[in-house]
Amino acid sequence: MTAIAINLVRDAAFARIFRHPKVLVGSMLVLIFVFVAVFAPWLAPNDPNAQDLMSTVLPPAWSAGGMAQYPLGTDALGRCVLSRLIFGSRVALLVAVVAATGTMLLGTVLAILAGYIGGWFDRFVSAIVVLWMAFPPVVFSMMLMVGLGTGITNVILAIVLVDWTRFYRVVRAEVLVARQREYVYAARLLGFSHWRVMTHEVLPSVMPLIITLFSLEMGIAIVVEAILSFVGLSVPSNVVAWGVMLADGRDQIYQASWNLLAPVCGIVFAVLAFNLLSDGLRVVLDPRLKQRGSD
Repeated sequence: MTAIAINLVRDAAFARIFRHPKVLVGSMLVLIFVFVAVFAPWLAPNDPNAQDLMSTVLPPAWSAGGMAQYPLGTDALGRCVLSRLIFGSRVALLVAVVAATGTMLLGTVLAILAGYIGGWFDRFVSAIVVLWMAFPPVVFSMMLMVGLGTGITNVILAIVLVDWTRFYRVVRAEVLVARQREYVYAARLLGFSHWRVMTHEVLPSVMPLIITLFSLEMGIAIVVEAILSFVGLSVPSNVVAWGVMLADGRDQIYQASWNLLAPVCGIVFAVLAFNLLSDGLRVVLDPRLKQRGSD
């Protein structure tokens, strides 16, 4: 009976979360994005790197001079824009998930430790965060990429090293509030270890905020990766990425604007999906916002 009751409560919680319009729409858009990225080899009509020098800068298929073989036209080297757009989503998804996970783990662990322990450790980490955030994030990412070199792994590492402060500052502020709660004091009085208090009492109280920040960070990671790809500091030239498509299409912005609009639409779609999901989760999972909305 207990297991059945727990399952019923869990199902009701999930149903309540997905009843929110932003969560529902954001989740659908994220699922579409993930589906396109995972099944890119089967969805793309052509090889994204195959060049057809006899069919360069073709317009979309519905325009005069377009070909059905290239639904969104071709670039200056005769490569299929739609195929490159679809395959570019794979790099964006990989960077979004892995970079956001690394950022969440590093920032959250340090935030919980600093907020719960306090004292000199809190002051030391907070001083590092202030120093870290003195550099503009994009410029800092470029500086790291110059030192680390190009490659997906280094892009992910650069994003983690730059953006962990975002998680730290927000989560630490919530931990400072959570450690003053009655249930935390009760856990200490019962003789729970500090590790158990942090993992069983403090962490669950800040988990809704972490989930929201994680969803938001995936959109940020996509934008940062696109910027680094645009300036040639991300993936090699033979790897398809939306930032690379932007760099290739800027020279034909007036003659073949579709080369530039396609990756822009891809970036906007992905970032909008994660931002909608993040905003919806923030409202649903934060009891203060739910109470304010009911009032």
